[in-house]
Amino acid sequence: MRMDEAGRDGTLSPQAQLARRLNLLLDVVVAERGKPVTFREVQAELEAKGIKLSRARWFYMKEGTGRLVSDPVLLAGLCNIFNVDPSYLVGDDAELPERIDSQLEFVKSLRAARVKSFAARALGDVSPETLRVISEYLNKDIGRHPGGQEAAASPPEDTEDEPPIAP
Repeated sequence: MRMDEAGRDGTLSPQAQLARRLNLLLDVVVAERGKPVTFREVQAELEAKGIKLSRARWFYMKEGTGRLVSDPVLLAGLCNIFNVDPSYLVGDDAELPERIDSQLEFVKSLRAARVKSFAARALGDVSPETLRVISEYLNKDIGRHPGGQEAAASPPEDTEDEPPIAP
């Protein structure tokens, strides 16, 4: 099952809910420090607390595939790393922690700015009129989100154990 698949009634599976919440935390880290957290960083912080996490388990937790991870020690350790209440990853409450909620608009701005930057590089041989129309559209979208212009000036950094981030 993929994270984006919903049941017949439109609700996400417990695995998909956990993946969605975990990915929101990962997005906030990018917004706050300018680069993604790596598996090695997460693994090292957990290991320092005596908690083991394999790369495969981390992958299926982020993707919402496989068995539901319900180990309270692991989930509490992850919440501690991301500085959120432990109930965030284990609870059914859909309310976002204030820190996460406040960063979501910035993350949206960051993504829109990266799309604009990528489009400018990738579409270098496109007619000036087409580039103008694309730029106007993206500028409108970036203008809707506070911090969008600042995000455009900050290119993402690649991590050593993950492929480059595509816009």
